[in-house]
Order: sequence, then structure tokens, then C-alpha cells
Amino acid sequence: MAKKRKKIWVILGIILIAFLFVFFLGAATFVFYAKDLPQPEKFTERESVQSTKIYDRTGKVLLYEMYGEEKRQIVSLDQISDNIKHAVIATEDANFYSHHGIDLTGILRAFKLDWKNGNLSYGGSTISQQLIRSTFLSTEKSAERKVREIILTIEIERKYSKDQILEWYLNQIPLGINIYGVESASQTYFNKSAKDLDLAESACLAALIKAPSYYSPFGKHLDDLLGRKDYVLDRMVQEKYITKEQAETAKKEVLNFSQISQGIKAPHFVMYVEQYLIEKYGETSLKEGGFKVYTTLNWDMEQTAEKILENNAERIKNYNSHNASLVAIDPKTGEILSMVGSIDWFAKPYPDGCTPGKDCLFEPKVNVATYGLGRQPGSAFKPFAYVTAFEKGYNPEYVVTDEATDFGIWGGEHYTPQDYDSLWRGPVTLRSALAQSLNIPAVKVLLYLAGLDDTVATAKKLGITTLDNNFIGPSIVLGGGEVRLLDMVSAYGAFATEGYKIPPTAVLKIEDADGNIIEENNKTPRKVLDTEAVRMLNDVLSDNNARTPMFGANSSLYIPGYQVAAKTGTTNNFKDAWAIGYTPSLVVGVWAGNNNSVPMSEKSSITISGPIWKSFMTAVLPQLPNKNFTPPAYKQSQQE
Repeated sequence: MAKKRKKIWVILGIILIAFLFVFFLGAATFVFYAKDLPQPEKFTERESVQSTKIYDRTGKVLLYEMYGEEKRQIVSLDQISDNIKHAVIATEDANFYSHHGIDLTGILRAFKLDWKNGNLSYGGSTISQQLIRSTFLSTEKSAERKVREIILTIEIERKYSKDQILEWYLNQIPLGINIYGVESASQTYFNKSAKDLDLAESACLAALIKAPSYYSPFGKHLDDLLGRKDYVLDRMVQEKYITKEQAETAKKEVLNFSQISQGIKAPHFVMYVEQYLIEKYGETSLKEGGFKVYTTLNWDMEQTAEKILENNAERIKNYNSHNASLVAIDPKTGEILSMVGSIDWFAKPYPDGCTPGKDCLFEPKVNVATYGLGRQPGSAFKPFAYVTAFEKGYNPEYVVTDEATDFGIWGGEHYTPQDYDSLWRGPVTLRSALAQSLNIPAVKVLLYLAGLDDTVATAKKLGITTLDNNFIGPSIVLGGGEVRLLDMVSAYGAFATEGYKIPPTAVLKIEDADGNIIEENNKTPRKVLDTEAVRMLNDVLSDNNARTPMFGANSSLYIPGYQVAAKTGTTNNFKDAWAIGYTPSLVVGVWAGNNNSVPMSEKSSITISGPIWKSFMTAVLPQLPNKNFTPPAYKQSQQE
């Protein structure tokens, strides 16, 4: 019995020693890291960081500076609307006022939701953890950093009140590029103080916390921001901060965003570059890395494009077209020289009171050149079918008949298209048919000479990536599919280079803070089309005499003194008007229409978008080499 008692005491002694060891080790660890807990005033101060600067191609024009100056206005908690407080808590940390810094139930709930959804959409970090992490810890993912985070979180919860922690958090949380804290964000996005934010506006700011740059109201993901805003409102209902009726009313509210600072040049292009940088390097690297980004933008061309679009704004309104976009590319390098996504980035939507993304004729912040799945290109798609036919051995003098034709049942009904002027011309050459943009011959070329599948394959080879989202039938050659302006201009670039394709690029090189080059454009062209086929296409599209019977000798596609290949496109319902043209040195595309796809007047692109295209080409071509296209071999032999 004595031996048994002795053994028990030995075991208890070992357990006690082990417990004391763990206790003192934990205490030592806690003291070691807790000594680094910053003073309260540090939560309203941030270390200066090296901003990322975005330049034009010369490096002399600063287009934008990311995180160069942090916008922050410190306000006390009583100067912040309860709406934003509740929106943030409901979304980021529902148990904020009941936990002690670490919320185990929140972590488990987030894990279950992530497991159910198959992604990492939900986080388990509390507001206190986020405050510690974003203010004082690096982004390094290590056990030591996590230990520091947990210890500092527990210590800050022990030392300071919940309201004080929430006040610090709401004053330092990033809510956009250079924008920190709810007061600064409220002033920037809504031109009002944080204490005056209504329910919908508050939900919108809370929605930004997850990914401030991605959800920016000034970027191309406005629809995603509004969707997440509605998610925040639903969370507020679940946490009983508001009623379901209040949430539904707030969801219907039209948010009127203020205008972004004028300290940005070529804004649509800059936002396109910024998104590329964020996706490749992450927001934190851009914030702290001190990068210098030399873009492909030609600032002189960009200014010319912006001015021409502005000058044409009232003219195209006469045709019930309220917006336009322009892209210019160097076909030899794929470098984007100009990208204007709307008539005026700084303008107000037209008319006032419309719902962005749904019923606005004009949305200035939306970059039409890259937005969504694109717009229907009308007859601007026809060159893909013709060049495919030329690759199969046909030439521009081959004859087809322009006559009333039933092409059979497609999509459940007979397909019987007509020409723009509802006339039939009988036998016509492929040259005349393409130059005059005749529809019946184009469908015959697609189905009988080029082949539907091969034409679609050609378009995809040239960088048209959106066709899989469309019904593929004979209407595609008349613009029945949806494409993006940037992709179309890039695709036409392969015609300008006689069959060499190079993806569009917006960045020449990137240097880090020490001047080391971390990225440089070294894309090389890839041969995707037969040279002779492209030469035949260029010969037709630059033949002003061939297009004269339809468009006149001095149309907006004719530029005296230059051999320019060009094609327009007008959709059947007059929702989109395109003009795309090129020389061996430059490709330019213009789209005109309405953001909400309301039809324009029944006028062709030659009248609506053509003059914009011609004005830009006339202005910039004198700056470039004046080169002609190489004639096709069959034409050279005829001349001999």
C-alpha cells in the first residue's frame, strides 16, 4: 500500500512539474510577445510606405500613385453612424461584444461555411485580430506570427474596452486605394460624414472590407460590390440589427457615388493596369513595395482619344447613343497605346437616378472595352469568315450570289437574313460582298466556303475568348456573338501583321524599390494565319473603290493619303455601333451605344462610330510611318 501511495505521489509530482513547466513556458511566451503591445496612440498612426507609381511609356508622365498618400480622418466612435458599426460587426465579427479576442465559435462557423461552399470565402478572425494583424504584423504566414497575433489580441482585449477597439478598427481599416477608415471612405465615396451614412451606404462600406480594390465603386466589379452589399444587409437581419423590410428597402436604394479624385490620368487604363498588378503581386506588395510601373500608354494619343470622344458626345446623342469607347494598339508588339473606356470618366451617369449596371444609358466608370462578356460586334465579325475562306484557297474575285436565301432551321426557326438596305444584287465577288458588308454572301461564305467551326476556331486563335458563352449558328458572322472591344482590336492586329498574333499588354516593365527589373514585356508574336490569306483580306478592307457603292467615296472609313483597312459593324437591333481599322503600324477600334443596351436610332456605324474612328486616325497617323500593305500574289501576277 505504501509503495502504491508513493507511486501515486511520484505521478502527481511529474504531472505538477509538467503543468508548471507548461504554465511558466506559456507565461514566458506571453510576456515575451505582450511586451510588444503598442501604445493606444499607435493605432491611429501608420508607418510611411513606399508607394507604387504608374507611368506612361516614357516614364515622364505619372498616371497614378497607389498608396502614395493615405487618406485618413480620425473620428470618435460617437461620430460614426450605428448603421456602419452594426454592418461591420454583423459581417466581420458577430460575437464581437461577447468574446475575449478569439472567437472559437466564429472559427468553427467559418470552417463549416467554407467546407460547404468549397472555397475560403469566410474568415474566422475577430475584429480585434484584424486590428492587430493589419496594423502591426507582417503578412508572413508562420506559427510565430500567429502566436504573436493571438497574444497581442488577448492583451489588447484585456487592457482596452470593446468600444475603444472598435473605434480604432473603424479608423484604420483599409476601404480603398489610399483610403483608410470609415470617415475618409464616407467622404470619398458619398461626400458625407460617417455619422450621416444611411443603411445602404453603410452596408456598401462594410462590403469593401473583404477586398477594397476588387470591390472599388470606381473599378469594373461594381455589380459584385452591390451583390456583397446585399449580403451584408442579410447578415444584419440575421443578427437582428435591422428588420427584413428595412433590408429590402435598402437593397432597392440607388447609391450615388461621388467622383474620384482628379489626381489620376487615363483612369480606365490605370484601373486595368491596377487590376493586373493586384492579381499578380497582391495588394500588400503594391502598398509597400515601392514599385515603378512603366506602362505601354502613349499619353499624347490618350489625350487625343479622350478629347475626340468628348467632342463627339453631343453628336452621337442625336442618334440616341450616350457612350463610346476607344482602344488603340501597336500590332507589332501588342502594346496598348490608348484605352478610353467611356466618354468621360469624371462625368455623372445619364440620366441621374438610374441604377448602375441595370438601367443607365451612360456609366462613366465602366470600361466598355473590357467589361463583362462584351457586346455584339455586328458585321465587324465578318473578316474572320472571309480570311478563313481565303486560307482554304478562295480569293476576292470568287463569285457568290446575293439573293433571298433560306439557310434552314437554326435555333428552332428558319434563318433568312437580309441586307442592310433590303436589296438583292445577284452575283457579286467576295471583294464587293465584304467591302460593302453584304449579309447573304457573308453567311454563304461562313457555311459553304469557310465553315462555321473553322471560322469560330479562327476567331479564337486571334484572341476572341467569349464565344463559348453564345449560341453558335450562322448569325455569328453578322455579329450574333458577344465580344470585347479590346479583344477585337487585338484580333485585327493579326491582320495588320500579316498573320502574327501577340496578346495585348499594358506593361512595359516593372522595377522594385531598388531599381531591379522584376517584370519586362518579352512577349513574342506567334504565326496563326496564312500570310497570303491575310494579304487578300487587307487588300479588300483597304479598297475604297469597292466599298464606295454602299458607303460613298468619302465615307468615314476613307483617309486621304493613307492606305487604311477598315470595317464597321452595326447590330440588327441597333444596340451597338463599331468601327475598327488598321495600318501596318496601328490598330484602332471604336464602340458606341448605351451601357444598358437600349437601341440607338436606326443608323449605321458609318454614321455613329465611324467619325470618331476617322478623327482619331487622322490625328495620330502623321506621327507614324506611312506604310502600305503588301499586295496579294494573285493581284501582283495580274498586274504583271
